[in-house]
Amino acid sequence: MAAADWIDTILETLLGTILDVVPIAAILVVFQVAVLRGKIPGLPRVLLGFCYMVVGLAMFLVGLETALFPLGRVMAQQLTDPAFVGNAADLAAGRLDWLDYAWVYVFGAAIGFATTVAEPSLIAVSRKAAQVSGGALSAWGLRLAVAVGVAASIALGAFRIVTGTPLAFYMMVGYAIVILQTFFAPKTIVPLAYDSGGVTTSTVTVPLVTALGLGLASTIPGRSPLLDGFGLIALASLFPMMTVMAYAQIAQRLGAGPSRPPAGRNTS
Repeated sequence: MAAADWIDTILETLLGTILDVVPIAAILVVFQVAVLRGKIPGLPRVLLGFCYMVVGLAMFLVGLETALFPLGRVMAQQLTDPAFVGNAADLAAGRLDWLDYAWVYVFGAAIGFATTVAEPSLIAVSRKAAQVSGGALSAWGLRLAVAVGVAASIALGAFRIVTGTPLAFYMMVGYAIVILQTFFAPKTIVPLAYDSGGVTTSTVTVPLVTALGLGLASTIPGRSPLLDGFGLIALASLFPMMTVMAYAQIAQRLGAGPSRPPAGRNTS
């Protein structure tokens, strides 16, 4: 890509990011000034932070679009190439089964784990959870629990694409497990576990996981990118609920988890 193209891409992304963020900032300003009738505290610092956020997010999106997104698609194509998983004769005769795509599941799990650990929204939520719990919850422990859940979900989602099984079956069974876990998990962790599914579907995870799903569905014979390529994000939102509640249950049994409500809550 030529330098002029790079500049055009960066400027276009920067403008799009500003247009996306400005309405949010406008709502906050209107409520602060018109509803609460107060000045914005630390206005120069807020404006500087806003500029940092816009520029950083724009550059991050450019990096995803030009590097990570194509890389995820190319890796999916290479891992499902007949020359890698078997040979053209086996592929044409339909002799390849789900075990031949073992490296696809490994790659999907690795991508899911790595992107989740680096997810900014998860980092923010885990830090706040550690603060309000008074250290009963570990920020790193929560991030790892969510990352393990996403890794398992992407590996299972890749298996679903390879085998062509219906997504609804996985979702129904998964939510049945979540509902069952809810009755046995510490009550203080359940809302956080439910929220953990949402924070995984953000800036880092979605582009790479979507690229992986579409790449797999485009290269595996008999699969439709529209019907089979999507659905990984739904699984990535589901499995962290299971792993976070399991993490809390294990931590509670070991005596290190949240066994009581946060300080200040009336339990009488």
